[in-house]
Amino acid sequence: MLDIKFIRQNPEKVKDGCWKKGVKVDIDRLLELDKKKRGLLQEIEGLRAEQNRISKELALRSLAPKSLGARLLKRKIKLLEPELENTEKELENLLQQIPNLPLDEVPEGKDEKDNKILREVGKKPKFNFKPKDYLTIAENLDLIDMERAAKVSGTRFGYLKNEAVLLEFALVQLAFDVLIKQGFIPIAPPVMIKPEPYKGTGRLLAGQEQERYYLSKDELYLVGSAEHTLAPMHLNEVFEEKDLPRRYVGFSTCFRREAGSYGKDTKGILRVHQFDKVEMFSFVKPEDSLKEHEFLLAQEEKLMQLLEIPYRVALLCAGDMDWIDVKQYDIEAWLAGQNQYRETHSCSNTADFQARGLNIRYREKKTSRTAFVHMLNATALAIGRMIIAILENYQQKDGSVVVPKVLRKYVGKNKMTILSKSMILKQNGHPERSEGSRS
Repeated sequence: MLDIKFIRQNPEKVKDGCWKKGVKVDIDRLLELDKKKRGLLQEIEGLRAEQNRISKELALRSLAPKSLGARLLKRKIKLLEPELENTEKELENLLQQIPNLPLDEVPEGKDEKDNKILREVGKKPKFNFKPKDYLTIAENLDLIDMERAAKVSGTRFGYLKNEAVLLEFALVQLAFDVLIKQGFIPIAPPVMIKPEPYKGTGRLLAGQEQERYYLSKDELYLVGSAEHTLAPMHLNEVFEEKDLPRRYVGFSTCFRREAGSYGKDTKGILRVHQFDKVEMFSFVKPEDSLKEHEFLLAQEEKLMQLLEIPYRVALLCAGDMDWIDVKQYDIEAWLAGQNQYRETHSCSNTADFQARGLNIRYREKKTSRTAFVHMLNATALAIGRMIIAILENYQQKDGSVVVPKVLRKYVGKNKMTILSKSMILKQNGHPERSEGSRS
């Protein structure tokens, strides 16, 4: 959450930031409660000091400690403590309603229509045939099975099969190969998280909890991204200044309810309850966070360029940004079969918002003072969406799909071709036999 001292000193800036993000919070009421809390604390501390003074005086005079004056003080404290507790609870509730404030360079706006497109990169493929969408391609190549997944797990699940699986691990290996050379430490993080550190990340606030899967018996959440367990990895720790920046690249399965996407992308693997993703995460000094944000974006673009997938970069408006971000970029890949750009990457600077919730600091070398780090996260590759982009942009007239050059050494082939119908039946458990094979 935001620093209460900052809110006291900058109430109008906080109000303006909340307005830009489309969030209604009674900042005046918050400040009243903050003032009341400080007054009650001061009064209670004063009464306790007087109580201690009287107790010491009575002890010196060898009198009974429970004198009339001491009892009156104790009674006053007991009357004030519930009022303080209620004030603190209401104050805490209001503080948790305040999002991270957008930086001045973030454009104003309500939704994705108001985002600013910064650049388009790469040539869109040109076809001498009508390009197909990825689901049609995947069905012909026997790469994705939504029907069986629905029988086993329900809607918004899918089986990846054959070369789609090889593509998944090729994409993961590519991301790790590129990012480890840039100093990122590889991590395979837990996919379950306790409620308290999850709250500290800010990922359970502002209706985000409805996106999470909660295992009540175990008091654990399933994470929506590797970011969610990379962020609290250094919970209550202090970095030495020389150890920053600290960069991680993590791979994990991710779980989301997609609660707010009713009726959107109900078919296929674009918007599903379970998916895999490679994520970047950085802990940096405050003065380095803007530069680090651009560095993370550059890594995302490098991977897209290696895959030779056309894309564009968007600077999100305040109303479309994540709750915890001060600034956010998105990368949107061109999907030839759908004739549109779709979001495949996010790149976020949360400044010290998460660090405050998780109490992650660093020690300045010159002064030995501690301060909160700044924390940033960025998608390296969201696997399902990248497979979609590959299938649609690399499709051929004969129904095959060319494997991107950079992935061929991992996949072990240059092209994915259509199986004969009898081979597909055989792979799916039918008795027909065939000598068909993939190239």
